[in-house]
Amino acid sequence: MSDKRPQSKHKIDRRLGLNLWGRAKSPVNKREYGPGQHGPQKSRKLSDYGKQLMAKQKLKGYYGNIGERAFRRYYQEAMRLRGDNSENLVGLLESRLDSVVYRMKFAATPFAARQYVSHGHILVNGKRVTISSYRVEEGDEISLSPKAENIGQIQSALESAERDLPEYVEVDVKAKKGKFIRVPKKDEVPYAVQMEPNLVIEFYSR
Repeated sequence: MSDKRPQSKHKIDRRLGLNLWGRAKSPVNKREYGPGQHGPQKSRKLSDYGKQLMAKQKLKGYYGNIGERAFRRYYQEAMRLRGDNSENLVGLLESRLDSVVYRMKFAATPFAARQYVSHGHILVNGKRVTISSYRVEEGDEISLSPKAENIGQIQSALESAERDLPEYVEVDVKAKKGKFIRVPKKDEVPYAVQMEPNLVIEFYSR
């Protein structure tokens, strides 16, 4: 089974001019400018609004290009929770089931993780969950369906040296299951580029 949208992540990388996930195959590794007939141009100084918009596009794009309405709901929930709003936002995004599947290295990209969830290949505490935005709780066990255990791309992702497992998840590679230990702090999240969730909060608070 393959990621049905293999070019989606490349389009986002090119549009933002960033290797968003730190992947060796990113087109940005070859040219660090956006698509278009004019090729490389001098980068313009961004306004405060431009910086906030860029921060939002980076964070939204990183998590598989979440829809605008859904992403705004994460902002609203982050504002309702106690504590630092930007910490809350990152915590909510990292608690998504597709994010946890990606962090556990069951999938090579957030797009593939979302696909595995929607196709019923992911179990939470032994029960099939097909909603990628499902919020995983601390201590939840994430495992693969019997059918998914034979998917070669999942095994390849698990064995890949491209990413390390963060401390807030643990994985038994042989058993192909893992546990979401806790919601991470934003500084613990292994982003390949600098994220500025505080500017995302500012963007929506305007």
